[in-house]
Amino acid sequence: MEQNLIAFKNIALVKEIESPENPSGLEKRVALIPLDVKKLVDAGLNIFVEIGAGLGVDFSDQEYLNAGAILQNEEDIYLNKDMIIKFKGPSLESIELMKENSTLFCMAHFHSFPARAKLLQEKKINVIAMEEILESPKHQDDEAILARVSMKEALKNFIANNQISKLKIHVLGRNERLAGAIRRAGNRNPYSLQLLNENTHFEEMKNLGEDCLYFYDSKDFKNKDLLEKLKTNKCHLFDLHVFEKEQGLKAINEYKKEHPPLPFGLRRIQCLHVTGRAGARYGIKLLKENKPNLDIKDAKVIVLGYGNVGRGAMHELYNQGIKKIHVLGRTQTSPENITSYLKDVDLIVNAAELPFELRGKVYLISNEHLKNDIPKKSVIIDLVGGSPTNRSAVEGVISCTFLTQAHFVKEDITLSALWGWPMLGMMKESAIKYSSQIVDVLINTEKLAHGLDHLSEGVKKAHVCGPFKEKK
Repeated sequence: MEQNLIAFKNIALVKEIESPENPSGLEKRVALIPLDVKKLVDAGLNIFVEIGAGLGVDFSDQEYLNAGAILQNEEDIYLNKDMIIKFKGPSLESIELMKENSTLFCMAHFHSFPARAKLLQEKKINVIAMEEILESPKHQDDEAILARVSMKEALKNFIANNQISKLKIHVLGRNERLAGAIRRAGNRNPYSLQLLNENTHFEEMKNLGEDCLYFYDSKDFKNKDLLEKLKTNKCHLFDLHVFEKEQGLKAINEYKKEHPPLPFGLRRIQCLHVTGRAGARYGIKLLKENKPNLDIKDAKVIVLGYGNVGRGAMHELYNQGIKKIHVLGRTQTSPENITSYLKDVDLIVNAAELPFELRGKVYLISNEHLKNDIPKKSVIIDLVGGSPTNRSAVEGVISCTFLTQAHFVKEDITLSALWGWPMLGMMKESAIKYSSQIVDVLINTEKLAHGLDHLSEGVKKAHVCGPFKEKK
């Protein structure tokens, strides 16, 4: 990195403390680990680390010193810094310590805490929201494209013959290729979409016949006896691996020609898949407590949405042995359809995010559903809800929950909308992943360290407060 272009020369890595989204200071992760601090120091940045910043995830002060950082106490860490880096948003008290026109780089959730947003604006603090930074342009690897084009091929005739609205799609088994195909299937609005565990027996399959498609990957799925029985019952079968061998490379190249990269892609700094996994894991824990006589493998589980978070939830549910996972998209969550899915549900994982203008006005799961349709002692895990100004698609979730009170009960239904999901047994792993992404944004792909005048298109969207600049 060209050192003469560095604008954010002095960067502070501060310790996570109690703040609006971190009550009791239970968030212990650190935004940068020692290995990545060394990369920043080697690139020419001065990194100041608050004493004890990494202890919560087992990184000692000595490790930061060895990486070339300068240790400072809590009184000095904010003084004369060009950029403040932390994981969660700041406390109101720490904002008072920040230098005017400096830049705060964190998970800002700017619209969820209006009082804090107002103070940051009054203090003229630039805010770059980690959660708002996007790929620019969008990147798709060949495996992801293969997932899309293979499901497109599987659905081609059903769409051409106007049969997609009656089609029941079942994905047999789980791997990352199949996970990508689920998203393509959901976007085509079939009658239903299920992820079936590879250990599901033929006798447990209720959907058979010409309106059923069973999509699998013979690279992993080896139950030929089950496939033969499905075929005998006139079900349609599609093997991703056979498609890959016969048409894969050609189909991928054609897709790239027809679909130039979009201007923006996915979040650059995220653990969305891990969030989905951790949320589903907690949901199963609560369900076991609520319904101790239920065989978890036979639980009726639905996942709303099939993006990164939703697919992470499916991953965990599948690993936990759930036989059938109902994946709900636009068709299934419509007011006239969703009630039938809720009548005998045990666990709901919501990963569906409504457009901002509809939040607080439209709900996929209403309080009436909680009262009249969802069985008592069932569990709802919401992975989207934020605050009264940034509502979830689950009406009962008015605000996020925290580790101080991770869940609550409404109409004898247990709900949780916990911020900090990766903390549930995945704290250090998620800190390491976040740290590598932050460094990449700072000095590699986006080169944020070059300053506010040189923001990439994907970072400009994340500049949620400012610009504020020193007068020359």
